[in-house]
Amino acid sequence: MNAPLNPSVLVVLLNYRTPQMTLRAAEAALADMPAGAEMVIVDNASGDGSAEVLAQGIEALGQGSRIRLILSDVNGGFGAGNNIGLTAGLSDGRTPDFFYVLNSDAFPDKGCIGTLLAHMLAHPQAGFAASHVRGEDGADHTTAFRFPSITGEFEGALRFGPVSRLLRRSIVAPPLPTTTTQVDWAAGASVLVRAETLVEVGRFDETFFLYFEETDLMKRARRAGWECWYVPGARVVHIGSVSTGMKEWQRMPAYWFASRRHY
Repeated sequence: MNAPLNPSVLVVLLNYRTPQMTLRAAEAALADMPAGAEMVIVDNASGDGSAEVLAQGIEALGQGSRIRLILSDVNGGFGAGNNIGLTAGLSDGRTPDFFYVLNSDAFPDKGCIGTLLAHMLAHPQAGFAASHVRGEDGADHTTAFRFPSITGEFEGALRFGPVSRLLRRSIVAPPLPTTTTQVDWAAGASVLVRAETLVEVGRFDETFFLYFEETDLMKRARRAGWECWYVPGARVVHIGSVSTGMKEWQRMPAYWFASRRHY
């Protein structure tokens, strides 16, 4: 596998009823995108006027064909919406070498995308490179994980010191690495994806409406020999749960349990 001399990158941003936040994320990403990179914003059938706000905001950014808006007819969920962006291609019709999937409430620091890209170019078996994620308060978000397993589920339900120590290699959310580390899977708030990996293993499984879709994708990639890396030198601020309203949930919605069962 030969690394491209001038790798192309397509940034994929998915909007659902948070157009102003999405435009803020787009502006942060545009400031960090390497030369020649492009962006697509997918509106996931918001039905709240988001499409008009996004169209006006994109025009005001004055980036021409460097940023495009795609309107989905239906809200098929996180994976389905991102898949629209992952199939869009560059404005000249070419498939990019890499996709940078960024949440609509995540804002890259300067150098974030370049750091992830440099890591991918240096590690040709890396299918995914995910950044460090922190809240607006500066607190680290746990975003690097092991694949769920029976023993991991048991430890997570019990959370008892002696058992946790015995099953430490099965803990789904171990302490966050402080150096660049290969991990099982990473949260999809800010992740660079190799297009070649998607050609081999497919895109997001659209059976998942929300949650577990990146876990599933990265597990399929691992089985095919691709690696997932956590790269703490690449950093983003992430507000979290803006589109989903998770912070206000009184109980888990049915689609969370459906995704968990499907996984």
